[in-house]
Amino acid sequence: MNPTEPLKASLFSKGFTENPYPAYAKLRKEDPVSYVLLPDGQYAWIITKYEDALAALKDRRFIKDYTKLYDEEMEHDDIFSQNMLFADPPDHKRLRGLVSKAFTPQLIAGMRGRIQEITNVLLDEMAGKQHVDLINEFAFPLPIIVICEILGIPTEDRDKFRLWSNSIIEDPNGEFDRDMHQHMNDFVQYLKKLFAIVRENPVESLISQLIIAEEQGDQLTEQELYGVVTLLIIAGHETTVNLIGNAMMALLEHPEQLELLKSQPAFIHTAIEEVLRYNGPVEFSTSRWAAENLEFKGKSISKGDLVIVALNSANHDPDQFNDPEVFDLTREKSKHLAFGKGIHACLGAPLARLEGEIAINSFIQRYPNVKLNADKKDLEWRSGMIVRGVKKLPLSLE
Repeated sequence: MNPTEPLKASLFSKGFTENPYPAYAKLRKEDPVSYVLLPDGQYAWIITKYEDALAALKDRRFIKDYTKLYDEEMEHDDIFSQNMLFADPPDHKRLRGLVSKAFTPQLIAGMRGRIQEITNVLLDEMAGKQHVDLINEFAFPLPIIVICEILGIPTEDRDKFRLWSNSIIEDPNGEFDRDMHQHMNDFVQYLKKLFAIVRENPVESLISQLIIAEEQGDQLTEQELYGVVTLLIIAGHETTVNLIGNAMMALLEHPEQLELLKSQPAFIHTAIEEVLRYNGPVEFSTSRWAAENLEFKGKSISKGDLVIVALNSANHDPDQFNDPEVFDLTREKSKHLAFGKGIHACLGAPLARLEGEIAINSFIQRYPNVKLNADKKDLEWRSGMIVRGVKKLPLSLE
């Protein structure tokens, strides 16, 4: 038996979900490009070392549009796949270009004041409470309000989007499986009505811009419109929810680092980068497939094989980071892979960073005596292979 087989069998267990880093360390040492069985029954190559991960994320032989693997014409099987996350050049460049103007660093920086306003309102709502759930009362509502405002979606609908995005993100064998198809149908119907309203009464919003582009024949189909909006709704808040939650957990586990940040708020920039490296909100890259039979880092990968990069493992590679298991806010800005690299690097990274910085600094300044109101081992981690974060984070404010 291959010496890594028992290790592979332990991947994706409850213990792995709670703390995957020891398993990653073994994989990096013993089998850094490893063929494993995923929870959904598929086999995939999982890449765990930093240099290998970087190479894979930039390797054009690993494609995002799986329909290219088939000789006959094949349609994407759902509306959510028609976006830049599942596209290769030249379609990728076209789709990304249509939304990139809403996510330029300059435009995001201009939202600082509004993000701070939303943050202050959420913090005000906690006033007088001894106990709060950081996820439900802060980490979730902040980014969903922001992305709803960018897209032009009524904020009163934000709880619906939480349910719908969970249905897409969470483990398909998890609690959302029963109702997933109903949720997806509800989501599609909602978007249809919203698009119809916006076509009749255009407003200053990203959805309006995308619809105008579609109607002017700017190479955006109706299916692509659904796909792009879906991606923005999900990616526009899921990453930040878990970034805020993971940041607070790391700070509470390292009180000296929390004290440093409270006394010197300017460290927030490196703090967010260190959280992204230390326990990033995105566990694995989205799927890639080998477009041909190929050799990669000594392994023979067959055409059609699924390839996934373990981003959080790469960010703990000691060949790239000194003392990677140490959480250190004073660490020099690192070239972590939390937002990916290459043409598919996360478009919303500047927004996630800004929201994370404002949220964490504002929270610990307002509630400096915050403590974890639970045993860490009792926290429930989200299922699925994309996001990394807890479902609830109970805190004591006093």
